[in-house]
Amino acid sequence: MNGGDSNEDTEERRQVMSEVHLGCPPGIYGPHISRFTISVPSEVESSRFNELFKDEESCTEQGIGFDEDGDLLLPRRRQVSRRCFTMKIQHNITSSIPSVGLQVWKAELVLSDFVLHKMCTSTVFDGIVSLELGAGTGLAGLLLARVAEMVFLTDHGDKILDNCVKNIQLNSGVLNHQGVVYVRELDWAHPWPPKVSLDLASQERFSWSSSEVEEVQKASLLLAADVIYSDDLTDALFGILERLMSQGSGKVLYLALEKRYNFSLDDLDVVANGYSHFRSYLREGDKCEGLEPGSFPCFRGLRINVAEIPQYVGEYDRGKDVELWQIRYNKGKFLSDSSARTWQASMS
Repeated sequence: MNGGDSNEDTEERRQVMSEVHLGCPPGIYGPHISRFTISVPSEVESSRFNELFKDEESCTEQGIGFDEDGDLLLPRRRQVSRRCFTMKIQHNITSSIPSVGLQVWKAELVLSDFVLHKMCTSTVFDGIVSLELGAGTGLAGLLLARVAEMVFLTDHGDKILDNCVKNIQLNSGVLNHQGVVYVRELDWAHPWPPKVSLDLASQERFSWSSSEVEEVQKASLLLAADVIYSDDLTDALFGILERLMSQGSGKVLYLALEKRYNFSLDDLDVVANGYSHFRSYLREGDKCEGLEPGSFPCFRGLRINVAEIPQYVGEYDRGKDVELWQIRYNKGKFLSDSSARTWQASMS
């Protein structure tokens, strides 16, 4: 067995768990359904939220506080008269590293808050076509489907895609989708556009049709959450982003990530895996201006202040290590894989 096979086997055996799942019942290793309460924050005017989400429930809040000595006070439930609804999300409580898309992660919840805030304070997402990369459980895209014309939830592997389909079924009655939601396979290591099947009878469940590929070309919004945790995955992500964003209509990506710190033997320091490599792809502000189109791929990144995004999704603590980025592509001549690798090597 070579070293690569050994690393893959280790990743398959090693189980990881999202902090979001800390309150889930212990000893459950298969699929579990969690309920996330979605409600309008007190600082947000609620009329559009009430219009978009008509199912009214009696929301229950848990007030958690501390006494003057810093001891935790027992939470007390109180009824509040505001509109809310519940999203049911099927997920695994633990998973192997290649199957982390079966879990719910903080970055996905922050991205969901951002999507909800845009939906409730503007019409910018109304009637759009959107694609989510590494959609995992599909929460953010499902919420967006309430106002979008078409949403593509994409990921890799039948288990993750099947679970995403299950979450569409679990929430179909709550959201009353106005748009169409597709679940499709998207392997970042393969070229875009993907191969399409002309024979509907032999078409695989999560494969693409030519008309769907054309719709993605017209998409204006891309979403991604918690897809930055290794350099190889980051390279693959920006490879597929270049192909998606250099073709068709102009696109903007909103990407949420959580910085996870580990001790690195190479750096002899505590570092956030994949984060510096992710930042090496981004140029901030107007640093793309004045450069010859096609000389290298240029992604413009703008970090959004997460503290300014109200929290619509209950049952989680954001912490301090989640970031949200707006990323645009400076259109130009499309680079070959070899040219892209040469450019990335020069940036390392």
